[in-house]
Amino acid sequence: MTIDRIDHLVLESLKENSKLGIKELASKIGLSVTPTYERIKKLEKSGIIQGYTAKLNNALLGKGLNVYCQVSLSSHQSDLIDGFEQTVIQFPEVVTFHHIAGSIDYILYIETKDMEAYHHFLRHHLSTISGIGNVQSSFVLRTLKE
Repeated sequence: MTIDRIDHLVLESLKENSKLGIKELASKIGLSVTPTYERIKKLEKSGIIQGYTAKLNNALLGKGLNVYCQVSLSSHQSDLIDGFEQTVIQFPEVVTFHHIAGSIDYILYIETKDMEAYHHFLRHHLSTISGIGNVQSSFVLRTLKE
């Protein structure tokens, strides 16, 4: 599928505010309602738009500590990798989970209530998985752009 300038405007506008109504979006991008609606449907059908989400206030939800956790495995055997991935995916604290290339094997983005909750997660959940060689945690001080 070819994406033109108008499609990019639609995508950026929806990325900023997925609750925009068709009329508002049409006005913003300079089209009438019907072509705007058809473009959105085309972008959804093609899989470029995969869904719509709400931005949440984690502090108000009791998830005030945000952590980037880098994990290196001690070995790269297929069964060890599969076991690690299948286990980590199940943890509700893990919001995003990436297998990456480089000196680190995985990056996990974790949301917990506070440092004590993260310590509990690290000690009683993550560190119990066999095959972990190293874990490094970095704590978000302030978010400047999402």
